[in-house]
Amino acid sequence: MAKRDYYEVLGVSKSASVDEIKKAYRKLAMQYHPDRNPGNKAAEEKFKEATEAYTILADSEKRKQYDQFGFAGVEGMFSGGQNPFSGGGFSGFEDIFSGFEDIFSSFFGGGFGTSGRYQKRARRGSDLLYNMEISLNDAVHGKKVDITFDRLSSCEKCHGSGSSSGSGRTACPNCGGTGQVRRSQGFFSIATTCSRCNGTGEIINNPCTACGGRGVVSKKVTKTIKVPPGIDSGKRIIIRGEGNSGEQGAQAGDLHIKFHIKPHPYFIREENDLITEIPISYTQAVLGSDINIDTIDGKTIKLKIPAGCENGKVLRVKHEGMPRLESPTIRGDLYIRVFIEIPKTLSREERKILENFKDIHGENQKPTPTKVSNKSSKMEDFFYRF
Repeated sequence: MAKRDYYEVLGVSKSASVDEIKKAYRKLAMQYHPDRNPGNKAAEEKFKEATEAYTILADSEKRKQYDQFGFAGVEGMFSGGQNPFSGGGFSGFEDIFSGFEDIFSSFFGGGFGTSGRYQKRARRGSDLLYNMEISLNDAVHGKKVDITFDRLSSCEKCHGSGSSSGSGRTACPNCGGTGQVRRSQGFFSIATTCSRCNGTGEIINNPCTACGGRGVVSKKVTKTIKVPPGIDSGKRIIIRGEGNSGEQGAQAGDLHIKFHIKPHPYFIREENDLITEIPISYTQAVLGSDINIDTIDGKTIKLKIPAGCENGKVLRVKHEGMPRLESPTIRGDLYIRVFIEIPKTLSREERKILENFKDIHGENQKPTPTKVSNKSSKMEDFFYRF
């Protein structure tokens, strides 16, 4: 039977990357593997065909020869009659072996192949999350805060080893110290994590009485956290190595601090800008005025109200907003929405003055509606929602 084009066999384009080729081969290998299709000769042939295609295309030099000369350029580079996993099949064996190791790892929790491939890994401690609530003023200036929380810390009695003094550890008799238990499936050797030593390859002869052999104990700790100026709700800082300690001396996890900003009675935050509302009188709006307002820093600044100021007008004061988290010396702006306070009660003299003004100025008994503009700014849109 005539051979099919290798790219066609794997279902990839001629410009496919090595990762794409490897992914396509793994999919076909899992589908047509003889152990999953016992007695199915057609599946076995497809498995061999895919393996041959992968062997050539996964190797840059062989692929170059194939692309230039076709099957003639790679003749003899693959021996289809040999078992590719017997150790004497073809070059490119290591790549295929590695690919299958990844596949079977996802199904059986371990690698496969010859001894010595598996590497024992100490289990890193888990990360911790601490939710910190701070005021908007704290977010402006930053501060140092002491927090107290529970975490798994290295056992002081056994110094994190998990064993009583002098007892030490020995190779796990169940897995022979490899951390894996192997079983054969066809011509594969499938490895799973040893249940007795949990993959460490060692067992403790005399566990520490304080930690029960884990090497860690629950402990309440206090840490000083520096709140950076400009921090916003939902943002995190990560303190490396301050999470739970790893079991039996493994690396500790990290401590994540997630910030939540409490609402301020007078200021609303929008990214690096601040928004506030200030009441003004009718005469201040009509005649204009200079008024004093307090910023988030607590200082008093002068704000000029222009004559004829309309209700809801937004005024901006530059660089009086929030500091930028990445550049605290640079600050956003402060936006002030002014609204005109209408007195609910008037004295006799106040009423007389306003009635005189009405007589002089005149009143429009049938006002024309103001045209609505669709070109409002983002900030104006925000204030329109008030």
